[in-house]
Amino acid sequence: MDIQQHCIDGFTNLFRTNIYIFIMTNKCAALFDLDGVLVDTESIYTEFWDSIDKQYPTGIENFALFIKGNTLGNILNKYFPDKNVQEQIISMLKEHERTMKYQLFESVLPFLDKLCSAGIGCAIVTSSNKIKMEHLFAQIPGFKEYFDAIITEENVTRSKPDPQGYLTAAKALGCEPEDCYVFEDSLAGLEAGRRSGAKVVALATTNPRELLIDKADIIIDDFKELSVNTHATNGKISIVVS
Repeated sequence: MDIQQHCIDGFTNLFRTNIYIFIMTNKCAALFDLDGVLVDTESIYTEFWDSIDKQYPTGIENFALFIKGNTLGNILNKYFPDKNVQEQIISMLKEHERTMKYQLFESVLPFLDKLCSAGIGCAIVTSSNKIKMEHLFAQIPGFKEYFDAIITEENVTRSKPDPQGYLTAAKALGCEPEDCYVFEDSLAGLEAGRRSGAKVVALATTNPRELLIDKADIIIDDFKELSVNTHATNGKISIVVS
């Protein structure tokens, strides 16, 4: 069996083996969701949206988790159609994000360094808006420079689980979707990654592992489980998960 076939089999047998090797022979890219993947903010947002749901009840169980991955516009239009309520929520969210402290997961920067050293393009694909991203980049100097493209709420017309954001990012990086890795934690985001045609890596930071089974090619707890190898003789790049 050649190594390319071995990699394909690795996807279908990912729960029966300990090491998986994904090889890209073309130009490839890594596409990252933001909250819950790169930045440890999920508990903060859960508290915020839980408080909103108490103030303006939607009747949806676990509302904060249910809406994860959606753009603000989609959330407001679908669950809070009253324009006055929308304005109040927007105001509260702006203040919330203005004072929020952004913290990267510990394994993020080492993994991004590996990707950059291997020449793999990186993009953020987030449902957040540009104002929030400005706050984040101001708090974490140098973080923005790791990314060749940043796709925000303003760059899409359809929210996750629609794949538009990931397809837009792949195009911006000059890659075919099937040559991309998508890193996601939310169910809507994982579906978006799958529908884009990319290889999907689920991070078990927001949802339990058992809920992620069959929704991604592999499941990891953090980026420490990943290594990036380049093969100078044949131009291939592999990501090894152990």
